[in-house]
Amino acid sequence: MARQRIVAELGRPETADETAARKAAASQRYRSSKTFRNLIAALIVCVAIVAVVYFGVPRGTPEPPEPVDVDVAAAAAVETVGHAVIIPDAPEQWRTNSARIEGGVWRVVYAPATGFVRVSQAFDAAEDWVARELGGFAPTGTVTIDGIEWDEYDLASPVDNISYGLATSAGTDTILIYGATDADAAAEAASGLGEQIRDLREELR
Repeated sequence: MARQRIVAELGRPETADETAARKAAASQRYRSSKTFRNLIAALIVCVAIVAVVYFGVPRGTPEPPEPVDVDVAAAAAVETVGHAVIIPDAPEQWRTNSARIEGGVWRVVYAPATGFVRVSQAFDAAEDWVARELGGFAPTGTVTIDGIEWDEYDLASPVDNISYGLATSAGTDTILIYGATDADAAAEAASGLGEQIRDLREELR
């Protein structure tokens, strides 16, 4: 007769049912540990594949935006409105973001080193157009640039990221230079516009 193993926890030999239960539990623990190891291995493989795809597939550098030709856009605007539009003489280092007619306004948007500057010409502008563009602020003074007197708007608290503006009339049109900018940058945009504004005043009077 085979000698039965005494189990310390029981203080007696195992019964057949207890032996079967113990072996089943051990088998279950083994299968569980094996499944967990397989899961970890699968995750490592997936991460490795993603890494190979991400680092191994060449990705091109995005093409720089096409430069905006203000003169060409201005010529098209003249055809649309039937009279001259202003063409700013901005510094070469200012990037031109756009130049087009939007909602009855010829607008050129520049990006200096910081902020942005919009040079706008509103056709047959309403009297309150400038106030609406600048959040209702009234002029804080006047300044003369290139022989043209401008209303100056030094906004105490920026409106829609607009902190400064210059406005003047050109016959029935209104010229507004404004943006996230300061007096010096706005004056740079306004310089050189004197003759064009005087010509517009003659043309549109």
